[in-house]
Amino acid sequence: MLEKIKKLKQMITESDNIVFFGGAGVSTESGIPDFRSVDGLYHLKYDYPPETILSHSFFIRHTEEFYEFYKDKMIYEDAKPNITHIKLAELESMGKLKAVVTQNIDGLHQKAGSKNVLELHGSVLRNYCMNCNVFYDLDKIKEATGIPVCECGGIIKPDVVLYEEGLDDTVVSKAIYAISKAEMLIVGGTSLSVYPAAGFIRYYRGNKMVIINKAATPYDKEADLLIQTGLGEVFSQI
Repeated sequence: MLEKIKKLKQMITESDNIVFFGGAGVSTESGIPDFRSVDGLYHLKYDYPPETILSHSFFIRHTEEFYEFYKDKMIYEDAKPNITHIKLAELESMGKLKAVVTQNIDGLHQKAGSKNVLELHGSVLRNYCMNCNVFYDLDKIKEATGIPVCECGGIIKPDVVLYEEGLDDTVVSKAIYAISKAEMLIVGGTSLSVYPAAGFIRYYRGNKMVIINKAATPYDKEADLLIQTGLGEVFSQI
């Protein structure tokens, strides 16, 4: 493990165009559960599976039930950036890290100080009226009783990508461009099993792909450096 971390540090030192591609494992050490771990949201008991509740059709048909689950299980306002978020922000301020491409919706990369964050699945911090497109912050959702409603009377929707919804084309284009131009790609805290996002690393053209994840991923054999442990253990030594 020490040798691998030493190699990682050397690769970072020698690189000036690094992109980080991260998933739920980036934020679990901030107390935000992921979906697929043993204690993740997929293993909790509700009237409907989380995948169903967090779908576009469920939001439209059962909006109040959606918000009960969403406010209870998807918002972690008190969560703070962990060592991984902080180190990535430091690498960006040094001019080495050019972009963070994240599947997370918690806004912790920005809280840590990262500027160029490409949120593939949106953010719980942004919400908009489905009728007039006025944006609201998280307080509007938290303070609402039942379904949050705009002043115009329209229903407010979180600016997150639900199941059955497509990714934002602009964010996708920026993410693919950043990854395709990267000298070094660090993939962390993701099972690389959620598509289309996981397929983005196919656009990487370099020879410094690092995968840091506790469990195996479908792309492990393609990694130039594979570190199978938690992100915190690695980034605390960077």
